[in-house]
Amino acid sequence: MASPTDTFRAARDLLLEHRTDYDKARLAFAWPRPERFNFALDWFDAVLATETPDAVALRLVGSGGSESRTFAELSARSDQVAARLRRAGVTRGMRVLVLLGNQVELWETVLAAMKLGAVMIPATTLLAEADLRDRVDRGRVGAVVARSELAERFASVPGSYVRVAVGAPVPGWLPYDEGRTTDEPFMPDGPTNADDPLLLYFTSGTTALPKLVEHTHASYPIGHLSTMYWIGLQPGDVHLNISSPGWAKHAWSCVFAPWIAARRSASSPTSGSTRPRCCRSLSRSG
Repeated sequence: MASPTDTFRAARDLLLEHRTDYDKARLAFAWPRPERFNFALDWFDAVLATETPDAVALRLVGSGGSESRTFAELSARSDQVAARLRRAGVTRGMRVLVLLGNQVELWETVLAAMKLGAVMIPATTLLAEADLRDRVDRGRVGAVVARSELAERFASVPGSYVRVAVGAPVPGWLPYDEGRTTDEPFMPDGPTNADDPLLLYFTSGTTALPKLVEHTHASYPIGHLSTMYWIGLQPGDVHLNISSPGWAKHAWSCVFAPWIAARRSASSPTSGSTRPRCCRSLSRSG
């Protein structure tokens, strides 16, 4: 029986093969339906960081310059972050509210949460105290990972949730950077079922409060094979996306679609730049 990684790769390669022939792609394609799947472990680490470790996985571009990370760097650093969050008390199935801008730590945290089996609630950094109260309450949040300058907004948000600050030290908050020198590989506490929850998004409110929408380790990581095909990403492309964290489009086009396209293999490079990566056009604060 093929592994989840091989099944996912075969579906990806079929879409790439029939990139310019929609009818063939539609007739030949079948959605991978693995019983177990973890995008960070079964794809990012097992394929991208293993086969193309030195290729650029992420580049952030702003008025103040740019910074980039390779697949190997993000793989190793997300291991450290996962271990750090585990020590802080984050466990499989725990809901983690994430308030970060377009900064390297966001991508590190996304991969780390996947590795832990935690459930992410991405949120915009524009949320006010009342919004945070609502998300912590209705989202049943067990941990918060936020930029240090946002910590004061939680002063009046009740709850026993774990608090992790990214940036300058904050009294009462755990430092995100603790454990940065640890080289020990992260070991998951068990398998990840494909139908386990991965993401909870609060939709934009229309007639009432925002609604919670759940996505699993299959619905987004596997489901966005379609996004890769739709936006035309090919192995080796650079994908520019300016979506803000907290919106689902950010996950579609800043995480999953470009990292799904990646490269076919280390032995079959394609034309173009080093590999597809998500970047943005505006500088980040902090």
